[in-house]
Amino acid sequence: MATNLKIDYIELPASDFDAVQAFYQTVFAWTFEDYGDEYRAFSDGTLGGGFYRSKAKSSADDGAPLVIFYADNLEEVQAAVLSAGGTIVKPIFSFPGGRRFQFADPHGNELAVWTHT
Repeated sequence: MATNLKIDYIELPASDFDAVQAFYQTVFAWTFEDYGDEYRAFSDGTLGGGFYRSKAKSSADDGAPLVIFYADNLEEVQAAVLSAGGTIVKPIFSFPGGRRFQFADPHGNELAVWTHT
């Protein structure tokens, strides 16, 4: 059952569904369901979303919302991102209350991962 007025679903652009699926399965253990040539849904076990076919990219510099994951071990996730074909947009940096890094998935969508200090 959906919880009222909570973020329930996230959609991101992608032109190569197989590449983004392989990346997110490897790094975040997401599961996927194909809905034809124009859409591929994902689930992280709690939150669902999907990739729609597009050449556009989600970038914070262009004003797109920044999706931020939490991780207990930031360095481990950063290594997994690189190993799976992602690129680091902003290396690990500190901010009041924690540390984070920002990365681009194989399509070029920018996301981030943070942890407590």
